[in-house]
Amino acid sequence: MHGYLNLHQELFPGADDFEYRPCGGYARLATTLRMWRALFPNSLLFDGGDTFHGTWPVVGTKGEILLPILRELDIAGMTAHWDFAYGPAHLQQLLAQLNYPLLAANVYNEQSGELAFPPYRVYQVGGRRVGVIGLACPAVGTNMPAHFSQGLRFTTGDAELPGCVSRLREQEQADLVVLLSHCGFPQDVDLLTRHQGIDVCLSSHTHNRLYEPVRVGRCLVMQSGSHGSFAGRLTLTLEEGRITAYDHELREIGADIAPDPVVQALIDQALLPYAYLREMVGIVRGALHRGTSVNAPMDDFLLESLRACVPADVYLSNGWRYGAPVLPGPVRLEDLYHIVPMDPEIETVELTGIELHQLLEDNLESTYSPDALRQRGGYVKRGLGLKVYFKMENPAGSRVQRALVGGQLLDPARTYLVAFVTGQAVPSHLGHARRSTGQHAVAAMRAYLDQHRPLAVGCPDSFVVV
Repeated sequence: MHGYLNLHQELFPGADDFEYRPCGGYARLATTLRMWRALFPNSLLFDGGDTFHGTWPVVGTKGEILLPILRELDIAGMTAHWDFAYGPAHLQQLLAQLNYPLLAANVYNEQSGELAFPPYRVYQVGGRRVGVIGLACPAVGTNMPAHFSQGLRFTTGDAELPGCVSRLREQEQADLVVLLSHCGFPQDVDLLTRHQGIDVCLSSHTHNRLYEPVRVGRCLVMQSGSHGSFAGRLTLTLEEGRITAYDHELREIGADIAPDPVVQALIDQALLPYAYLREMVGIVRGALHRGTSVNAPMDDFLLESLRACVPADVYLSNGWRYGAPVLPGPVRLEDLYHIVPMDPEIETVELTGIELHQLLEDNLESTYSPDALRQRGGYVKRGLGLKVYFKMENPAGSRVQRALVGGQLLDPARTYLVAFVTGQAVPSHLGHARRSTGQHAVAAMRAYLDQHRPLAVGCPDSFVVV
């Protein structure tokens, strides 16, 4: 859901370009769930994670604003990724106020070595025993700020899956085994290729809109987009412990769906203190989006805003997937928070040419590695002041064909000043003289909009696939 409580714009591939229409929101999702449950009473609802993060009302309250809404949806279980953003202790506080568990077979307490969350749960539904294994996103422990995983150790789930499947099959006598995963679609396919015994995988993290399940052996894999713009339904027929038939639907949660009045009232009440987010702060001529994996106009705008207030040679932002598009026309303050809901402080760091080259190669490997478990999620980092030609099919360490800074070839011996938002953009082990500027991303974007009315984003592509 990425914190989207109400309708928002969503991006769709069109015949000539991207198209946009409003989707999502918990109230319309609740209406859809009520309809499905009337048709299919023997059902279970699962949340793949990225729930307690993504919009300013959710980030500003550290997820607390969602609790009354989530309790209304009759969710059976969830797993997690950005939900760790406020630290594991706070996530446990949120979970204690929900009526369903977080499942994660791959998250351990560092001190005790014990699992931090239940690895699986068995549900009794329709006269069947359904065993559900959870896998939280391994990137929390490797690619996110350190406080996300404080006191915890994350694995890929590769070692844990066989034991969980065996216990569910043999000890728990499960009729159906389901994997609820926030590892990502390529990672899930890789795991399922090597581990048998899972009937269904509810995949998350990579925001794929799968209009039909993907088969990996006997396992059906489904993934249902992002931002709550879609909901996925998989209806199964079981005979003698095997799936003999299935029906799948990826339902767009469109504006034509009537919102559930109870859930909408909860949302309206929760958002009363946030009326100021509707303030118009500028105008854009073209759509801002993150629908492309190498360069995107939303991040072009973010980086141009950084350049207008902080002098540097290179500007970097993380390759985030989330963030509702901003359509041509008025821009609200809320839209700026959708771009960077954490409103991070702009930082600078000095990198040598060798370090900058290493950063680029590491990022391309974590994006395009043929070993799916080495992919950490997200897109290629967004850059400004930098132009990189690369071959995605090349092996690790040899993808960058040519890199230029300020129109000049990258000099391995030179030191470059790099401005960035969030530690994900420049890992802490790289560079020296890391400094905070005292300026924040949302204020920088707002000031840039104020100086450019209307704004026409047309930055040159920073990364070029060759």
